[in-house]
This record gives sequence, structure tokens and C-alpha cells, in this order.
Amino acid sequence: MDAEAQDSFREFVANRSSALLKTAVLLSGGDRYAAEDLLQNALIKAAGRWHRIDEPEAYVRQILYRQQVSLWRLKWPRRERSVAEPPETGTDADTSSAAELRLLMRGALSRLTARQRTVLVLRYFEDLPEADVARLLGCSVGTVRSTTHRSLARLRTLAPELAALGPAEAEQPQPSRDYSPVEVRS
Repeated sequence: MDAEAQDSFREFVANRSSALLKTAVLLSGGDRYAAEDLLQNALIKAAGRWHRIDEPEAYVRQILYRQQVSLWRLKWPRRERSVAEPPETGTDADTSSAAELRLLMRGALSRLTARQRTVLVLRYFEDLPEADVARLLGCSVGTVRSTTHRSLARLRTLAPELAALGPAEAEQPQPSRDYSPVEVRS
């Protein structure tokens, strides 16, 4: 890599690494150390092809997704790690702050499987259409839809404390086949 390419790569890492790390943290279920490893490996792969990359951020994000998919496709799954429960919510209006919501959501996402978490991150955090998620994960659109539906249902089951942050269920319309995320109001 020549000096100009090195400067360009260093500038990219300095400017975009925090946003990429947020995605990696979500993909790794809130494990910051695993997220840092995931991002570091993606950046190493990108550095080797830096002179041929047209859209560096898209390229690095795709490496992140594919590495995460590779982790949950391993023949021998890793042991599940137990995590601390999120703090109890109080009755004050301040308890539903954005920081607390992030902690609750991170805890809930960490209780999903890596595949479920990856699909939800791509669909709702990265805001990718189902067809793009299917292409990135190497599966059909139907698989993305069913995984999204099951992941949201499991998220609601595993984290009922998130339901307390939104409007009452009786007030929400219940469409027959809605794959959109539940709106959480703070």
C-alpha cells in the first residue's frame, strides 16, 4: 500500500470506526470485545484491498455481516454466555430515557441467537430491504421474513420489559401479517 492509500485508509478508520463499531456491537449481541475483534478483522481485510475499493464503508459493513454469518454457521456452536439482567425500571418519567432504552434493547438482543440478531440488525438498524438482507446472508427473502417474524416474537417474549415502554397493546392495531418493528415511545 502506497503512502497516499495509507493516508486514505487511516482517515477512513478515524472518521468511520465509531459508526462501524456500533453496528459490530449490535451484531455481536452487546459484547464490546467481540465487536472490536469483528471490526478489526473487517478493517484488516479491507486494508489488503484498499486500492480496489470504490465504496469503503459499504465494503467494510459487508465484511462485518459476512463474518458474523460465518460465526453462526460454525459446525460447533459456542456456549451461550450469561449476561446481567437490565436494571429494573422505576415509575418516574425519566427512567424511559434513551440511554435506558439502549441498555434494555442491548440486553434483549443479546438473548437472541446470532442469526436472529443479525437479521434484526440488518433490517431495522441498517434499514435494509428484505431482498438486500437475503442477498447479504445468502438465503431467500422468505427465510428473511420468517426469521424476522420469529425473532421479533422471541424478542417480545424474552424482553417483556420493553413492552412497558410502548403504548398499551389494546390500543395498537393488529394487522394480520406485519413484519415491521414495534414502535417504542419514550
